[in-house]
Amino acid sequence: MRTRHLAELEVSEIGLGCMGMSDFYGDFDDAENVAVINRAIDAGVTFFDTADMYGVGRNEELLGRALGARRDHVVVATKFGNMRSADGAFLGVNGKPDYVRSACDASLQRLGIDHIDLYYQHRVDPETPIEETVGAMAELVTSGKVRYLGLSEAAPATIRRAHAVHPITALQTEYSLWSRDPEAELLSTVRELGIGFVPYSPLGRGFLTGRFTGNEALAENDFRRTHPRFQGDNLEANLHIADAVRTFADEAGCTPAQLALAWVLAQGDDIVPIPGTKHAQYLDDNLGAADIDLSADLLARLSDALPVGMTQGERYANMSGVDR
Repeated sequence: MRTRHLAELEVSEIGLGCMGMSDFYGDFDDAENVAVINRAIDAGVTFFDTADMYGVGRNEELLGRALGARRDHVVVATKFGNMRSADGAFLGVNGKPDYVRSACDASLQRLGIDHIDLYYQHRVDPETPIEETVGAMAELVTSGKVRYLGLSEAAPATIRRAHAVHPITALQTEYSLWSRDPEAELLSTVRELGIGFVPYSPLGRGFLTGRFTGNEALAENDFRRTHPRFQGDNLEANLHIADAVRTFADEAGCTPAQLALAWVLAQGDDIVPIPGTKHAQYLDDNLGAADIDLSADLLARLSDALPVGMTQGERYANMSGVDR
């Protein structure tokens, strides 16, 4: 597995998103998930992404157990800011300095580690100036609890204000062949500032793999059922995107997942996608994208076939939590 840099932080060119191992995407098996994490490490993955809200802390605990003695060989990224109650109810976004400090201590305890390599603000708190939030995050760096800072789903103006307080190492935002909005301004902003870019859901929450033809393919407790893109007429209209990905994948001699990830990787060496999975077979498939070399002609035709704005439906049912 080759490596890439998010600013000064070196990571594997493909990371592993751990969210679905504990929440949102139907049922899960902890033993299988631990095996997948270790299989990823064996394959050269060094970049693992979690958050305190995933499974209301359970995902951090899972990752900490899985890493064990191998912790020093990987980069651990986690996030704070989205508050949930013990029963999973969402309680809002909090970027207040006192909360930043307490959330970090809680994450360190759940992960069973003495420092977090990359600490993101998961969502921007509209009630707290970003300067105050990042100021508190910077104190965590000074104290040795955190190495590098990140933001998630932050707007260009917010990124600039945050970066003026303390260097931001990475921006994490949804980006894929059916979520190309970052190309409008976000990518140019982070590149100007020397910030790395971490696309989450680079497979369109699995849609680009062609595995889903309707909500009947999703478990009753799968959060994707609430996403407008997976519903009704939007879903029917978006099926041509998965069909196009499969057609191009056949031409390239790879799977749809590998094509979608190879396209993301080809958008710049400062981009490190973090596809998530709960199954070894899909992990192996995803990591195979690192060996796919898409020609300039195919990349151009693929981008033309699936242009910015072609996807029908919003990314979330409630987009108010996304900083714009």
